[in-house]
Amino acid sequence: MTRLLLIVSRAESARYAYFKHVFANRHVFAGEIVDVLVDRRAAQRRAHQAPTAFDHRRRERRVRNGVMKDLQTFGWAVVRK
Repeated sequence: MTRLLLIVSRAESARYAYFKHVFANRHVFAGEIVDVLVDRRAAQRRAHQAPTAFDHRRRERRVRNGVMKDLQTFGWAVVRK
């Protein structure tokens, strides 16, 4: 069974209440477990102040898969876990 996270923007409290109501008695929807939560991220964790001499990481650790874009556009986003 797949798990879905339905993330709702902080600015959309009414939408969050609606989604919690809809999925309250039906945590399993079409064979998938749905969890509704409010976006807790405040901002980027790291401020890009000055470039470092050498970055040991091979890539950015945060996945940018469109969640922020969906939150800004629609007020909510779905993530498959």
